[in-house]
Amino acid sequence: MKVLLVNTFDVGNGSAYAAYRLHQGLQDIGLTSELLVQFKFGDDTTVIGPKNKVTKAISSLERSLDNFHLKRSYPQTKGIFSAQGLPIRSHAVSKFNPDIINLHWINDGFWSIERIASIRQPIVWTMHDMWVFTGGCHYSQTCDRYTKTCGACPQLNSSKSNDLSRWVLKRKASSWSRLKLTLVSPSHWLAKCAQSSSLFPDVRVEVIPNGLDIKKYKPINQHLARDLLNLPQDKQLVLFGAVNATSDRRKGFHLLQPALQSLCQSGWSEKIELIVFGLSQPMQTDLGFKTRYLGRLNDDISLALVYAAADLFIAPSLEDNLPNTIMEALACGTPCVAFNIGGIPDLIEHQKNGYLAQPYNTEDLAQGISWVLENAERHQKLSERAREKVEKEFTLEIQAQRYAALFDEIVISNSQFAIRNSQFPYLTHK
Repeated sequence: MKVLLVNTFDVGNGSAYAAYRLHQGLQDIGLTSELLVQFKFGDDTTVIGPKNKVTKAISSLERSLDNFHLKRSYPQTKGIFSAQGLPIRSHAVSKFNPDIINLHWINDGFWSIERIASIRQPIVWTMHDMWVFTGGCHYSQTCDRYTKTCGACPQLNSSKSNDLSRWVLKRKASSWSRLKLTLVSPSHWLAKCAQSSSLFPDVRVEVIPNGLDIKKYKPINQHLARDLLNLPQDKQLVLFGAVNATSDRRKGFHLLQPALQSLCQSGWSEKIELIVFGLSQPMQTDLGFKTRYLGRLNDDISLALVYAAADLFIAPSLEDNLPNTIMEALACGTPCVAFNIGGIPDLIEHQKNGYLAQPYNTEDLAQGISWVLENAERHQKLSERAREKVEKEFTLEIQAQRYAALFDEIVISNSQFAIRNSQFPYLTHK
């Protein structure tokens, strides 16, 4: 079987890493897999992206133009919003001749809504956020208008019912009504959201968690990891990190800050140091603890070392699907603390491999950190269970095998349908 995966990037953010890892996993079990991207930064020859300065410039132009109308018409937009309405060039699928297409995150002007409608092969669309079924937002916050018609979008700061969000949702409904589409959600939470949407109430939605190479992300001797990273051996290290960790409000840094300050005031000030990755510049904010900044870490070896060096990973996100960072930390035997939201409960088992705090309760978040760290024997059990959780549910092989089975089923079903229609054309629906 030949599979074509499509994602805007090959590295650099959560969806890119998830798509590329799946691409590798499919190859490892014998499938012919190619990954088509708008922006290629790696050197994998099975990843297809712009090959010269002209096509790279066009990709950048597509990205800019797709955001131009939004910034001009809705300058007070909050969060990420994608209209996907200005295709410049056609990304030909026919030359790859795939049996099935696996879409991932295709925003930033990569594939327009109408471009997707032209695909004739069966599509499996892996959702990395909510955009697939909303009027343009990637996370709806507290809004449920995607379950109806969108409009008066709070993220656009719009009071008009017939605004950009409604236009985008109408375009999706019109363009995608005849797609041979199956949705895949990495988390149970996102699957339920998709099923409650006005776009996909009757579309098949499968839950297949993202996978991880557990040979790369694994427990490493903590003393060795700290020695290699020049981190203190006599402190308990709390790790926090994400892409745009402090600038993206969804990541929850504004809630982490008071939680840490509360923890500091309760007697932990001399016991803990905070480690932060994902930031190139130190923050001008007092977090209550001595803080070390590691900058951006993009390779598996460095990330695995950092997770292994830490006693705890904290992810204070307001909304999230199935965060790679939590999965990576657990694989390295590092207990995690986060709010009980989104797809995070699929990863963290409360008081078994970490702590799920009441949503947005900073005191409970601080209590979770304290609970994980205060008892060494309990911490060891949490660490062991963290690794076991990933080994049983989130390996790359498990993910790839589940996708392969789904692809086989869909391709066979599509072939049988095509044969029936060729034999009995009068049964074909018009």
